[in-house]
Amino acid sequence: MRIGLLGTGPWAEGAHAPALSGHGELEFAGVWGRRTEAAKELAGRFGTRAYDDVDELFADVDAVAVALPPTVQADLAVRAARAGCHLLLDKPLAPTVEQGRAVVAAVKEAGVASVVFFTTRFQSVTESWITEQAAVDGWFTARAEWLGAVFTTDSPFGASPWRREKGALWDVGPHALSVLLPVLGDVRRVAAAAHGPADTVHLVLEHAGGASSTLTLSLTAPPAAAGASVELRGEAGVTLLPPSPDGAVPALERAADALLAAARTGRPHPCDAAFGLRVTEILAKAEQLLADDGDLS
Repeated sequence: MRIGLLGTGPWAEGAHAPALSGHGELEFAGVWGRRTEAAKELAGRFGTRAYDDVDELFADVDAVAVALPPTVQADLAVRAARAGCHLLLDKPLAPTVEQGRAVVAAVKEAGVASVVFFTTRFQSVTESWITEQAAVDGWFTARAEWLGAVFTTDSPFGASPWRREKGALWDVGPHALSVLLPVLGDVRRVAAAAHGPADTVHLVLEHAGGASSTLTLSLTAPPAAAGASVELRGEAGVTLLPPSPDGAVPALERAADALLAAARTGRPHPCDAAFGLRVTEILAKAEQLLADDGDLS
C-alpha cells in the first residue's frame, strides 16, 4: 500500500514518518505540509517526495496518515476519502460534531477504511488488557487520570495553538475515553464537568452498562505529578491499566497494520472514524457543560 503523510510538525517528524518508513508493507510515497520547506526537509530525511499540491498526493497514493490539528485534519480527511484514500487519522477526529460527522459520511460514501490512532489502543500490553477487561462482567466504577506536563515543561507540543485553545479535554480526553468505552460501554450521560487548575478538567460519566467513571485530565500538571492511570473496580475486584513498554512508533505501526487489515477485509476496526466521532460527541457535551460551570461568585 502506498501511503502519504499530511503534516510536518513534531508528531509527524518523531512518530509518523519513522513508523511509515519502517513498515514492511507500506511504501512511504510522500509528504505534504502547510509549510513547503518543512515538507521538503522531512521528505528528504526519509527518502521520499515532498508534494506542493495535496490533491496530487491523494491521486498518487492508496492511503494517507494525518498528523495535523483536528480542524485541518477533518477537512482534509473528507477530501482524501472522496479521492479514494484510506485514512490513518489522529485523535481527536475533529473539533466539532458537525465536522466529525462529515468525515464519517465521506468514509462511508467512498467505501474506504479508517483508523483513528488512540495510542493506548495500539500498544500491545494495554490493548490486551483492554480486551481482557471488556470480557469481564460486573464493573462498578472506574477512575481515569491523564495528567500531562505539556504546558509546564519545554515539550515540543506546548506551542501548539489548538492545544492552547482546546486544552486537556480535547488532547488527552480521547485517550481516556478510548480505554473506558470498550470496557464499560458507551457513555449514556456526561453527568458532571468541572474546571480544575489551569486547563485541568474533571468529568463524571454514566455508562450504558450501568457503571460510572470519573476522569481527571490536564496538560498543566507539575512534571513530578504527570502520568496516566486507569483503575477499574467491580465484582472481579480491582485492576489497573498496566504500563506499556511500547512507544509511539511501534504503536503507529500496529495502527497501520489495522488499516491494512480493514482495507483488505472491508471489516471496520473498533477505532474507526465512527468511534472517533462518538468520542468527539462526548467531548463536545462535556465542553458544553464546562461552559456553564456553576460559578457561584
